[in-house]
Amino acid sequence: MFKRVVTSVHLVFSLLCSLAVLCPEALAQTVKASTYPTKSVRWIIPFPPGGATDALGRFLAQKLSESWGQAVVVENRAGASGTIGSDMVAKSAPDGSTFVVGTTSSHAVSPALIPAIPYDNLRDFSPVALIATFPNVLIVNPNGPSTLIELIAQLKSNPGKLSYGSSGNGSSTHLTAELFQQATGTSMVHVPYKGTGPLLNDLVAGHVLLGFDQITPILPFIQSGKLRALGVASLERSPAAPDVQTIAEAVPGFEAIGWIGLLGPAGLPADMVNKINTDIRRILQTPEAQKKFQDLGAKAGVLSPQAFAEFEKKDTEKWRALVKSANIKAE
Repeated sequence: MFKRVVTSVHLVFSLLCSLAVLCPEALAQTVKASTYPTKSVRWIIPFPPGGATDALGRFLAQKLSESWGQAVVVENRAGASGTIGSDMVAKSAPDGSTFVVGTTSSHAVSPALIPAIPYDNLRDFSPVALIATFPNVLIVNPNGPSTLIELIAQLKSNPGKLSYGSSGNGSSTHLTAELFQQATGTSMVHVPYKGTGPLLNDLVAGHVLLGFDQITPILPFIQSGKLRALGVASLERSPAAPDVQTIAEAVPGFEAIGWIGLLGPAGLPADMVNKINTDIRRILQTPEAQKKFQDLGAKAGVLSPQAFAEFEKKDTEKWRALVKSANIKAE
């Protein structure tokens, strides 16, 4: 009996040694993932401080720091619609030390719109976790149309005469309005602004008929009555504005949402990616996180890394097709 036990131990030991010799990288990655992180981690937010991406990125970084016992250091590296900060991460080592809090703009719209973008958003990154989604919202001046059906009828009776504003040429708000025109068979004049602030000011003043923007910055305007929301561009109504119908209720299948996700450089070990994804999803299910997201009009992400990768791919293809069919050019 003793000999059998010794023999079994020797066999197991020999097998482990063989695996270590044949697959040292795999064994090292598994060990690294199980103890990750052993030092501070850097998260690049490719936009200025103050927006929803910054707020949610910092909130999640703080909670992971507490959970891991290692600092998650947030750095804002803004510029070129998020592509500067994203490119930094694309070119970093796949060792789990550097990530980007990417968005629709930096990882779906810009890659579809800018041929000379310095990275391939689908090839040069490891999708880790979808953090949040935000519906775009169709908004008008309170003196404008009262319903979505009324608005569409007004646009159809005045082809090419009425105007819509966006936060900039080639922005997600611009592309959402173009998608809306295609879906409804309408035609409007585009008035691009330099950011959300000027757009909302002119909507309140009635200088343009309508606009689209993500729900977070416009919630105060809707709640105060300065602007009227005619429809949210998600397939389900938003808990932040439950009385506002979805555009899909009048235009079946219409969807245009913004999103925030965590991505690392290509080549991150799968075990590490899965661990971070699991830790993030656990935090997103806490009451504190749910309240934080609801206050910003966001919906927490629940996707696996593989599902997030497929989600990003479909979103990129969607906006690329629109850019081509509408002949949209970046300025």
